[in-house]
Amino acid sequence: MLQDRAVLGVLELDEGLSSDSPNQIPRTGALTNPATFECLIITEMVEGARPDVVIRGEPLLDMACVAAARRLVQQGASVITSDCGFFIRHQEAVAAAVNVPVVLSSLLLVPALLRQLAPTRKLAVVTADSSNLDADLLGVDSQERRARIVIGGVEGGEYLRNSTARPFIRTDIAQIEKEVAACVAQLRADHPEIDMLLFECTGFPCVTDAIRMRTGLPVYDTTHLCRLTLASLEPRYCAARAQAPLSEPESFGSESR
Repeated sequence: MLQDRAVLGVLELDEGLSSDSPNQIPRTGALTNPATFECLIITEMVEGARPDVVIRGEPLLDMACVAAARRLVQQGASVITSDCGFFIRHQEAVAAAVNVPVVLSSLLLVPALLRQLAPTRKLAVVTADSSNLDADLLGVDSQERRARIVIGGVEGGEYLRNSTARPFIRTDIAQIEKEVAACVAQLRADHPEIDMLLFECTGFPCVTDAIRMRTGLPVYDTTHLCRLTLASLEPRYCAARAQAPLSEPESFGSESR
């Protein structure tokens, strides 16, 4: 029998937090904030997935990602995502191993967003670390289309240092906005053709609205992809929802972003 609502399963980074580390309230827009999605949220840490390792890339993490995703499905997850856009490297392995939709990174949106823009306009991808965001992670084969993608990052700033520290250190939202805004401003100065922004980092949705207001540009992040995917499942849960209204959304796991 189908469950009465969708369940979002999140593959989490191994951020070196101990069992007695204080739980932090999820920020607005965070994947584990109950207000972000009208569904149950469950999490599983990927063994060995330290932030620096995932950002740099480690093919051997495929097995750990698959194992964590399968645990989430066993617990009832109907969609699998992740709390770091660089998990995109493990998208194919996880998608092949489970029978639910897998959307590990907002980078999956790149080909579709390019098609929204006029051929003379560009998409800017804003990442935590542009030095590790290779072109082969964008899902675009054509050199002509790749030339319309501009990549910028906040490496060298406080946010990335804190995010890769062990244990993880939470960065103030004002500092995240400052670093992201500076990155976007430089990208736009260098590439006036930019007409749209995509945030790779799952820590950036807390400033999506602020950057949208600053720039006047469309801004996409991982929460938009997750909402789209969850919405696609709605028909499977309509009958049950008609019988009983959704209970208060719940969230499990710590908020690291």
